[in-house]
Amino acid sequence: MTTVQTLDIPEVLLFAPKVFCDARGFFFESFNAREFSALSGLAFDFVQDNHSRSARRVLRGLHYQLRQPQGKLVRVTAGEVFDVAVDIRKSSPAFGRWAGARLSAENKCQLWIPPGFAHGFLCLSEYAEILYKTTDYYAPEHERCLIWNDPAIGIDWPLAGASPVLSAKDQTGVPLALAEVF
Repeated sequence: MTTVQTLDIPEVLLFAPKVFCDARGFFFESFNAREFSALSGLAFDFVQDNHSRSARRVLRGLHYQLRQPQGKLVRVTAGEVFDVAVDIRKSSPAFGRWAGARLSAENKCQLWIPPGFAHGFLCLSEYAEILYKTTDYYAPEHERCLIWNDPAIGIDWPLAGASPVLSAKDQTGVPLALAEVF
């Protein structure tokens, strides 16, 4: 049976699956709609699966869609990442706060990021492959980006003094104070 843990923001959930291991390898259910709903109290239809690969120190995010906001269920199939959700719902008591967790192929945990949150991750291993389910379709015309290092948010990225590798889009993210939010 999968277990669920709330993080610093109660709506951000970390799922740890029951993994069956033996000399042949392992097996686990990576997603079960009934169990997800029973453990989280949520009932979402996932409409899109995304798969990305990143090299060490690649930081992607902090992304969100202003219209067609996406809930995301994120897991890592190779390597390790530090995965982060930032609450950008103005009416929330957690507005501007972040929650994060290490996700890896080894721990097989999954992070639930609700709609209304910005999402980003930092690759901690030589490379990492990330799979995530979304509750709405990708809509590039509605995508926005918060700057990864906004001191008002204060994410404690495990960079150990190194600089992250960023896309051009992620380099031009805006601080929360200037961002369009929910």
